[in-house]
Amino acid sequence: MAAAGVISFRAHKPPQLIHFRPMSHMDPNPLNPARSATVRFNIADGLALAMVAAYILVRVLRFAGMQIPAGGLWLILFVLGLAYLLLFRGFSWARAHLPWRLRNRLIVAYLLIAVVPLLLVLVMALLSLYLLYWHFGAYLLYADIQQRLEQVSETAETVATSYAIEAASTGSPVASLQGQTPPHTALFLAAERENLPGLKIDVGSGADLLQRTPGRRHTEFKGLVLRGGTLELCAVMGRRLAGQELLVTVSVPVSPEFLATLEPEMGPVQIDVMGDAGPLGSRDDVYRVAGKMMVRTAQIQAPDRPVPPATHWFDYTVRGYTRLQAVNAASPADPKSDVYLLARFTTRASRLNSWLLDLVGEWAGFAFTAWLVLGGVFLMIQMVALAMGIALTRNITNTVDELYSATQRVRSGDLTHRMEIKQRDQLGDLGESFNTMTASVADLIQEHSRRERLENELTIAREVQAQLFPRERPKVPGVEVEAICRPARIVSGDYYDFLPLAPARLGMALADISGKGISAALIMASLQAALRSLALMGQQPPGHTAEIITRLNQHLFRSTSEERYATLFYGVYDATTRTLEYTNAGHPPPLYLAGEKIRWLTAGGTVLGLFSDCQYEQETISISPESLLVMFSDGVSETENAGGEEFGEKRLLDVVQRNRNASAHAIMQSLVAAAEAWGGTAEQSDDFTIMVARFLPS
Repeated sequence: MAAAGVISFRAHKPPQLIHFRPMSHMDPNPLNPARSATVRFNIADGLALAMVAAYILVRVLRFAGMQIPAGGLWLILFVLGLAYLLLFRGFSWARAHLPWRLRNRLIVAYLLIAVVPLLLVLVMALLSLYLLYWHFGAYLLYADIQQRLEQVSETAETVATSYAIEAASTGSPVASLQGQTPPHTALFLAAERENLPGLKIDVGSGADLLQRTPGRRHTEFKGLVLRGGTLELCAVMGRRLAGQELLVTVSVPVSPEFLATLEPEMGPVQIDVMGDAGPLGSRDDVYRVAGKMMVRTAQIQAPDRPVPPATHWFDYTVRGYTRLQAVNAASPADPKSDVYLLARFTTRASRLNSWLLDLVGEWAGFAFTAWLVLGGVFLMIQMVALAMGIALTRNITNTVDELYSATQRVRSGDLTHRMEIKQRDQLGDLGESFNTMTASVADLIQEHSRRERLENELTIAREVQAQLFPRERPKVPGVEVEAICRPARIVSGDYYDFLPLAPARLGMALADISGKGISAALIMASLQAALRSLALMGQQPPGHTAEIITRLNQHLFRSTSEERYATLFYGVYDATTRTLEYTNAGHPPPLYLAGEKIRWLTAGGTVLGLFSDCQYEQETISISPESLLVMFSDGVSETENAGGEEFGEKRLLDVVQRNRNASAHAIMQSLVAAAEAWGGTAEQSDDFTIMVARFLPS
């Protein structure tokens, strides 16, 4: 700012005035008529004054109780008019009427350099801190409500399962379940009602809400529902039982008692149900929600939840809200009729601080100390700059040489001080561009390093997984086997294995882990280790495939999360007796082809890892010479073409029948080629595994 003032001074004065002279030789009246600018009002000035006056008038009339359309237009007009008057006309007036001597310019400049930025930084820091608290508090409230929704959904699933088991075991029709307490759920429901007061179970209703989730095999719905003026957390679970449809609805009213259970230490919590503000929107509680002007139509507030007490003098109150959306039960199939909600909270900054610092742990003290140190250094620099500015202002009136030296210092490239004040000129813009560029380059280098490290880790994971698959084909008399696995990603969630149980006995396994990528590959490695341990340790005699699958199910149930599961086909071929003993745990049934006989091997049970007490069965079949056994994962049969049609088991059977006299390797390659031709150029969406066993004549 000082440099700009000097240039302007030299441009408007005669050349001899740039020489150094005592102050007594300068013009004693700097505001003479020749230098003063006349401030004249024009149409733009009148329009700006009219906009400011209109906003003030609207506020006065609304305060007096008159109904005037609300909206942001009045505020926008007020800001534009005030900005024009202050920035353009105010500057012109100050330039013409204020004593604009060099000392005054320097005083204003150094005040702007040292004081104004400090105040702005302080205000911005406080505003950013408040926004952080607002967002964090809103997240806590939103996450708690979503957690309760998940709990309601899990309760609905448990109750529906209980009803389904009761109906299946007793043969009772679904209609007879209405009004019955779900069997064996008394303790469970009592525990759920601790966090879900007012929990209600209804059988046979909720079909209208399932319209929001069409096309699911196991239909379900969960969300907030506004029904007859009552807001509730609702979950609907649908099941098909012997041609009958079982619908279970679990609902929890969003009552003051329910709100009292949300984040108890946060403070007052309330939920506002919003509605259309109407054409005028003249009420005082008008809010803009999702681009619409809305008013509060109902309010639910938690009782007896005071604001937490302040822990220190700066422990200010934080108020915020988060937006939610509820299905209108009057027309649930129409998303446009959904109702918006505002979940509000009031708490203290100290409470949010404690939660935030608990997340950081022992690093919180270090980070806070570093923040204080940096803030103290910044404050000291600003005070030093102000002191230097005052000293320079006192000395500049006696000698212009110091001012000239300061401008030369800036021109020579010493921009440290200027960069600190963030002055908006070309140098400031260049500094910001450079800072932005260096920050972008640093981010790119960090991102490249992260990607490179991730690629290296995935490469290592792929190499490690490759060691888990059989390296060579087993040599068991009377059988020729081939297998292939193509992962959808770098690592696979499919698993196949050959287990040499004895010179004449061969174990064959093919599994599919839910999901893809690293997590599925880790479960696949655990499954492979467990299966080999159970099958190879002690050389199990015939009749143990179901027992092994049962133990594998318990292993996966205990060692994986509840949403993880696996399908598995495990069979043992005995070349001496020419029999195949197998158990199929929810896997796509393998195809057994002997002459004109076609059979799908389905005996077994459900998938592994979902339930701990599953019982599995096994089946033993006689193996004919020149017969085929084709095992595959669902990535083969569910390969889709450009029209979304799946490859399917029928096409798979046709390919095998056309190549029934070929070797196991040739049949496998034919299946791979047929599936790839069906999928075309589309990206592979699932892991792709095929195992072919050809049984040779004795």
